Amino acid sequence: MGRLLIFGLGYTAGRIATAMQAQGWQVRATGSAGDIAFADRDAVLAALGEATHILSSVPPDRATGGDPVLDAYGEALRGKSLFYLSSTGVYGDRAGAWVDEHTPTIAQSGEGRRNARAEADLAWFTMGARVFRLPGIYGPGRSALDRVREGKARRIDLPGQVFSRVHVDDIVSGVVAALTQDAPPGAYNLGDDLPCSGNVVTEHACRLLGLPLPPLERLGDANLSEMARGFYMENRRVANGKAKRVLGWSPRYPTYVEGLESLFAPQAPAGASAPLASAP
Repeated sequence: MGRLLIFGLGYTAGRIATAMQAQGWQVRATGSAGDIAFADRDAVLAALGEATHILSSVPPDRATGGDPVLDAYGEALRGKSLFYLSSTGVYGDRAGAWVDEHTPTIAQSGEGRRNARAEADLAWFTMGARVFRLPGIYGPGRSALDRVREGKARRIDLPGQVFSRVHVDDIVSGVVAALTQDAPPGAYNLGDDLPCSGNVVTEHACRLLGLPLPPLERLGDANLSEMARGFYMENRRVANGKAKRVLGWSPRYPTYVEGLESLFAPQAPAGASAPLASAP
């Protein structure tokens, strides 16, 4: 079996680690739940030397535009099988049009986070990585159901606005397929089959919970953060056909309906990550 080193054992990567361990892979990771400190250069280089596959979920530095993993360990990554969790934000605003892996990426002016992500995405891409471009991620503890329960859900009046999204378990299945099949390098969009308005998702969550709809607000009156406002200023539909063709991937939750209803139904948490044990 393979030996996987993960940079950044967070919400999504932690679930990938659990899935790979279940398949018999050895997994080590940096991050608060990992067993290696990112700044411990000797430990990281030793782990890199042993690893057959590398997955990074570390976002780029918004201030500098650099990728922390590539900046610190780029030379040691050469010759490894590389995987990178990116964002569909690299496609920028497309006025509701469909984008796929052939769509040029955009570093949009005025938004450092988007610029940095587009540059990091390209850097991993040119190093021969499998780059997974992810839309809005939801799952246990992070969904419209949670926002409605907490009174944090918003409905913004933007006719024609659509977003793509993906259940975290569907990201896991796509990345696991690529890892275990030694998928060809390149970009892969992992999103569900039904891009739609965020308001539609919020309204379905309210129906499931039996709670009233939040008020419909104009964007200019919503007092959103700069990051949230930037999110609403982009409008695109993300096509997932390449991942289906090349990886044999199919989302278990093809729309927000199946995804939210699976989270609403009483069930034991599945795929949640646990801290990795320190290596002997």
